Amino acid sequence: MRRLEMLSNTIFGVAMTLLAYDLPKASSFAAAPRWTDLLNVYAQPVIALAISFVVAGLFWFSHHRRLAVAPEAGRGVVFLNLFFLLSIIILPVTNGLYGAYRLDSVVAVIYGLHLTLFASLNALLWLLALRGRRDPYSLATALFPVFVFVLATGVAAVSPKAAQLVWCLAFLSPLAGWVAGRASAKPSPRSP
Repeated sequence: MRRLEMLSNTIFGVAMTLLAYDLPKASSFAAAPRWTDLLNVYAQPVIALAISFVVAGLFWFSHHRRLAVAPEAGRGVVFLNLFFLLSIIILPVTNGLYGAYRLDSVVAVIYGLHLTLFASLNALLWLLALRGRRDPYSLATALFPVFVFVLATGVAAVSPKAAQLVWCLAFLSPLAGWVAGRASAKPSPRSP
């Protein structure tokens, strides 16, 4: 698993760096751009980059926490981790597409399906890591983004602009974990 951790650091680092690859270059302008020119050229790609970078960062953090919880694993879990990392490698591709055509429902749905895929793989890996353990915080933190991305992908089919706001709700997964942890820590009411 230590080798997997080193590989994952490299994959996340490269994928997160490549998110900026599709940003428009200065040669996009024939002359010095005005503020409105900059906004028209950079707004969509920068919004996509910001969402993807923060989501990837949260999943990188989750991945490291999961490896600390389950420092040993069988071959099946290692291969599932590799599929998870493959879904991260593809993020710059769907991010570039989303950055160029963010307000197109087909593209927003493709991007949403991709986010749902790696959130689902992450949640499955957490379920495997937590087998036999009671950890409502980690479980809720892992499952919450899946529900958000499924919901946001449905919203993207109807309103791509609204979907990007719903995707941002996934950033509340630590809060969902905290609520789940607090709820499980409360003593159950006693019957008279």
